[in-house]
Amino acid sequence: MRKESRVMKQCTLLYKGLNIDRLAVLHKTKLLLEIYRPVVWSTQNRLNEVCETTACYWSKNLEHALDYLENFAPEIERDKFNQKVHSLFETHWLISMIDSAMSKIYEYPDNGKLYHEILVKQYMTVIKYSEQEMLELLNMERSTYYDKKREAIDLFAICLWGYTIPTLKGIIVGQEGEGIPSFFYQSVDPD
Repeated sequence: MRKESRVMKQCTLLYKGLNIDRLAVLHKTKLLLEIYRPVVWSTQNRLNEVCETTACYWSKNLEHALDYLENFAPEIERDKFNQKVHSLFETHWLISMIDSAMSKIYEYPDNGKLYHEILVKQYMTVIKYSEQEMLELLNMERSTYYDKKREAIDLFAICLWGYTIPTLKGIIVGQEGEGIPSFFYQSVDPD
């Protein structure tokens, strides 16, 4: 049986201290990391589409385009455009939260830069590295890499759910469903 690392012991204490359900949060964290790359790609494409639509159909001047939407655009067209822009802002907000948690990882005093590098290369860069490429890039043995990756994901979960999201809850006052998507609330009962 492998010995639990000092970082994993610290994570256990942090989860308890922050009153976070480790299993539920880790599951959500892994899902977020897995979809990060395609979400950013999709967002960039949607942003380009909105910009092209604005420039091609209404005006090269953003002020004229917005004036058209406000005063002359048919209701359906305006609503469709508003939904696209609203969706882009929500996605941007979620990406910003993940970026904020990543900066906390980078600042972590015990191998923070390494954990940051593992998460960025594994989940966030345009290039998706294979396991072998990750091992070569990081100059690590397989078992060490998986230990460090597990520690990085645990720390990321703590940074996101324990620090970043609660800070935003303080800024965005409201009930579940108002401002912060329900995905980001811890469920009391996983069933």
